[in-house]
Amino acid sequence: MFTPKLVTAFREGYGLPALKADAVAGLTVAIVALPLSMAIAIASGVSPDRGLTTAIVGGFLVSLFGGSRFQIGGPAGAFILLVAATVAVHGIEGLILATFLSGLMLAALGALRLGTFIKYIPYPVTVGFTAGIAVVIAATQLKEFMGLTLGGPEPGELVEKLFALAKALPTLDPPTLAIALLTLALIALVRRFRPHWPSLLIAVAAASIAATAAGLDIATIGSRFGGIPSSLPMPRLPVFSLDLLVAVLPAAVSFALLGAIESLLSAVVADSMSGRRHRSNCELVAQGIANVGSSLFGGFCVTGTIARTATNVRAGARSPVAGMLHAAFLLVFVLVAAPLAAYVPLAALAAVLLFVAWNMAERHEVFSLLRSSRGDALVLTVTFLLVIFRDLTTGIVVGFSLGALLFLHRMAGAVTVEGGHAPLVEADRADGDREPGEAPYGEGLVSDPEIFVCRISGAFFFAAAGSVGAVLDRIAERPRAFVLDMAEVPFLDSSAAATIVGFDRKARRDGAIVVIAGAGEATRRLLSVHQEKTAPPLRFSASVAEAVAAARAALDAAPAS
Repeated sequence: MFTPKLVTAFREGYGLPALKADAVAGLTVAIVALPLSMAIAIASGVSPDRGLTTAIVGGFLVSLFGGSRFQIGGPAGAFILLVAATVAVHGIEGLILATFLSGLMLAALGALRLGTFIKYIPYPVTVGFTAGIAVVIAATQLKEFMGLTLGGPEPGELVEKLFALAKALPTLDPPTLAIALLTLALIALVRRFRPHWPSLLIAVAAASIAATAAGLDIATIGSRFGGIPSSLPMPRLPVFSLDLLVAVLPAAVSFALLGAIESLLSAVVADSMSGRRHRSNCELVAQGIANVGSSLFGGFCVTGTIARTATNVRAGARSPVAGMLHAAFLLVFVLVAAPLAAYVPLAALAAVLLFVAWNMAERHEVFSLLRSSRGDALVLTVTFLLVIFRDLTTGIVVGFSLGALLFLHRMAGAVTVEGGHAPLVEADRADGDREPGEAPYGEGLVSDPEIFVCRISGAFFFAAAGSVGAVLDRIAERPRAFVLDMAEVPFLDSSAAATIVGFDRKARRDGAIVVIAGAGEATRRLLSVHQEKTAPPLRFSASVAEAVAAARAALDAAPAS
């Protein structure tokens, strides 16, 4: 349970081809992480070098000790709000101490094997707080994006911030806005026509060259921060006092809670892309070590980053060595090319974060949940609004509590008690003495070696989604077709629907067919809502026998490989 995946990868055999693949993936991720780390740091109210330090130290330790093969650690956009609020109230030293304490908490959560319970957070809560964070991040970047000049400090509350920005619109700086729009346009064009190129770095580099060549008088990293140091700082313990510890303790708890959620969510994304399984508790221990290490070097909160982790998988990473090399490449940049960072316009980094916020919003998932059921829509909306107008921790806690209450209400409605001539308690029966609908599958349905038939029984909801997904992923012999018997599933929520749709997507990617048998009308509708618009429709059959026949016909009709 606590063996790092790096050790597992080496035990399986690690050779030169794997090292080459990891080196390419690590370089690819480093190129993506370079502008993001500086942009997130600036948006969080700290200097850009602290973002790079966090990515280097934290990213290396996450990969060294982590429970995921592909996890990339570093500063994350989800922390911008919490970090900025902590810096505003307690200063840099308070932020570093809060990061140190959150690391100890995360390590304790993993050591106590509590990582398993993090996955019980309902899917609408995850989507809601992610979308809320995206909105607030976008709002924080409008000032730098347009080069506005405020009469005082920028308000922290969203409504007050928007009013202050609207009032400052007459101070808009056209050259700053032009550089920001150029950056956004380049990101969109590169991703449209050359999706495998590092769009963020290309756009930031081009904007920096354009601003310097044109002699534009706009804010840059050099003018605002004096550039970044060309070396890592020496490690030192955080400034400690009892009063400061008590003051930053709530922030540390928030860091630990959000860090646990984000890192395990990122690990799940990596699992779904790669077919691997992460070790939740080992990952939390690694996140704790990484946060402690980051704080010792003057960095701030570390967590698993979904975008960079997904980039790592797509780039062909084989092991955690890719994440360690990503940190090494970032260190090389700091040692060699740090003076170039002084020319980077802050408007270009604001454009990068606006692009990140747009992708974070998960618009397809938001609309799917709003259409799926009133309960899921309510949980999503409440979480989203609380994150925007209150704070992140309140949004998660209230959303989770509301989701739990709605689940209990749904499960109470799903319970039926039969009376009349049917006994409420039945005596034990032999296996052969069953009702027709209760009989096990016949040999004709399960003897086909190319078709795997399995039954899902009982309420299928967010707490069971991870376990069912793990069972489906652990099927040793990968057949050419799957039949999922869902006739005995009385209830399905959005988390479970996302699990089934994700399994269908992975099966299609592997060239397999999935047929869902016996699903009720409500289950079919919810699964269809979660299906991507561009994906082929899900296959449904009324019974297992019909599903097996349909799968056999599809396999026979498929061209021979």
